[in-house]
Amino acid sequence: MADKGDKKEKATKGGRGVKKAGKSTSRSAKAGLQFPVGRIASLLKKGRYASRIGAGAPVYLAAVLEYMCAEILELAGNAARDNKKTRVIPRHIQLAIRNDEELNKLLSNVTIASGGVLPNIHQVLLPKKSDKAGKTEKGSASQEV
Repeated sequence: MADKGDKKEKATKGGRGVKKAGKSTSRSAKAGLQFPVGRIASLLKKGRYASRIGAGAPVYLAAVLEYMCAEILELAGNAARDNKKTRVIPRHIQLAIRNDEELNKLLSNVTIASGGVLPNIHQVLLPKKSDKAGKTEKGSASQEV
């Protein structure tokens, strides 16, 4: 009888010990992710992208989606902080994406609602800088004579 009690406490060499009854662990928790692996798996199956979906595919896709969201939210949070705001709004997401070279290339044909545009004035439209010391009287002639 002592052997049965030892099996419950002691894990085997492969890491697969006797599991405590009643408590189930989600695939997201096993993978250490926040995004739902099970939901992504069911959506992959339901979408009929392939006749068969491997066990690792939804985990990998969830990890990629979680990384992309974390990256965009970090940059958007920085943009919000630069604008002295505590909440991230679509404008901050737009600024974050358009100021990052790789994200801008990936999301080049995406329109973000209420995102606005990047502040940009073309060089031709800017007023010309003039040196007052370098001007001659011929160059400074005006219409008033």
